[in-house]
Amino acid sequence: MPVSLTDRAALITGASHGIGRGVAEYFAAAGARIVCSGRDAAAGADLAASLRADGATASFAAFDLLDPEAPRALVEHAAGELGGLDVVIHSAGIYPAIPLAELRLEDWDRVLRTNLTAAMLLTQAATPFLERGGTGRVVMISSITGPRTGFAELAHYGASKAGLEGFVRAAAVELAPAGITVNSVAPGTIMTETLGGLLDDATRDMLKTRIPAGRIGEPADIASAAAYFASAEASFVTGQSLIIDGGQTLPEIQ
Repeated sequence: MPVSLTDRAALITGASHGIGRGVAEYFAAAGARIVCSGRDAAAGADLAASLRADGATASFAAFDLLDPEAPRALVEHAAGELGGLDVVIHSAGIYPAIPLAELRLEDWDRVLRTNLTAAMLLTQAATPFLERGGTGRVVMISSITGPRTGFAELAHYGASKAGLEGFVRAAAVELAPAGITVNSVAPGTIMTETLGGLLDDATRDMLKTRIPAGRIGEPADIASAAAYFASAEASFVTGQSLIIDGGQTLPEIQ
């Protein structure tokens, strides 16, 4: 049974697919009123319609966070749609694999602007709304890649996620007097549509052997942690990163 988020007004980015979609479904089941956002308008509209069919208050707004004006416009849209804002979940993220020797400045900028800069702009725009109730919540979807591990051809992605966790800690200190908590969830290997399309059965089985829990994670595993951070139960938790990886980062080299 998910924690109660009854009547909490939540904005969730990156909700068209993957972890963000899982977060939206989980939050709706927990009673939140949500505005979902992403770049895939068709998938987002299908998601919102599905959530409404299950009795949730949900809508979708297509925004591309590469546009520096989009985060503020999205926050203002969501607050207007929901009559305020209690929770911001930043799940939008991109991770094109590019060898370091071939990494262009425009590739680097594109990843950092989506994964990191948008996080700052969303938080900045949302703060006036979040502080009104004194129980505002910001939750960033980070990663084990960057803050804790390295992955070839993902230098830009790793840098963005390491930077995101640094931002979380500083923002948590600054926004605490306003009653706003800022935390992050750091997923390990999670079975999304993108990952599923890349794995054959043999690779999937191999990955399971490298995760002590014996399975690949699901979006709901990340969503439940995000819901905790967004709940009243986490009012004394801020500036933290919760690793959800089934123990993937624990074993030493064998």
